[in-house]
Amino acid sequence: MGVDPPAALGRDLVLELVRVTEVAALAAGRWIGRGDKQSADQAAVDAMRLVLDSVSMSGVVVIGEGEKDEAPMLYNGEAVGNGTPPEVDMAVDPLEGTRLTSLGQPNAIAVIALSERSTMFFPGAAVYMDKIATGPELAGAVDITAPPAENVRRAAKAKGVSPSSITAIVLDRDRNQELIEELRACGATVNLITDGDVAPAIAAARSEETGVDLMMGIGGTPEGVIAAAAAKCLGGSVQGRLWPRTADERQLLVDGGYDPDAVLDTDDLVGGENVLVAASGVTDGTLLKGVRYGAERAETDSIVMRASSRTVRRVQAEHSLEKVARFAALVTG
Repeated sequence: MGVDPPAALGRDLVLELVRVTEVAALAAGRWIGRGDKQSADQAAVDAMRLVLDSVSMSGVVVIGEGEKDEAPMLYNGEAVGNGTPPEVDMAVDPLEGTRLTSLGQPNAIAVIALSERSTMFFPGAAVYMDKIATGPELAGAVDITAPPAENVRRAAKAKGVSPSSITAIVLDRDRNQELIEELRACGATVNLITDGDVAPAIAAARSEETGVDLMMGIGGTPEGVIAAAAAKCLGGSVQGRLWPRTADERQLLVDGGYDPDAVLDTDDLVGGENVLVAASGVTDGTLLKGVRYGAERAETDSIVMRASSRTVRRVQAEHSLEKVARFAALVTG
């Protein structure tokens, strides 16, 4: 007796997902500039969790807010959706850029990615990953095992420009300082970001629109998985290597069956072509506009992507604040 193929992750589902990120962005957006990143994050989590349960899917959170005992909602391994097919893996970041939101700074987003069940990489004990993300034009040109200057030269050659025309986004952390210095030494433009590397990875995959060629450096492992899902939808590429912080963490990975030195490509991080991604802007950024509030209505700017058809849609929506309040405890005043 044959086994039925998995239900397709189709157009209807990707449009349901954007409802999820929109309401998370609307809930978090009320905390912009209030200096309270925990409340902003909790508002996004609560709103996303409530709407997810109405989505037609049987989902498991592979990349969430942490382990069950540490995260009140959207924890790793949690079942979400209304229980109907398709069966999917899910990576969520209800608010990428909690600090950005609290300070009113650019590039905070709400984002979610789906793939078929058992196709999404679970990073185990690895909190950080060294990664490089590109768009379609550079997908075959760079190699994470090569020196940064060599990757800039390869990117420049692939684009037919000089190294000084290449722009890389890097998370501004001490652990990335050597990378930053090497990129600058070879003439590349380096844009430093203070938080969040999903939006920059998507920006790199849409280089013609954003002017970003590469996203490089050591950032969060969960963000690497979401970035790979987006790259798959956009024809881009993500390469990563787990970056254990200590010898003990490295041993935990080895004991868990991971090879910390292995290069993980886009397919290793998210398998297959049945992949969906939705993201909504919370604050203004390179990729998306932030939430705009009026007296009775609000506006959101979102992007939704589907790997199987390589479809990318921009969704600009108006929302009744009265209706949205059913799903999110919106702060006023």
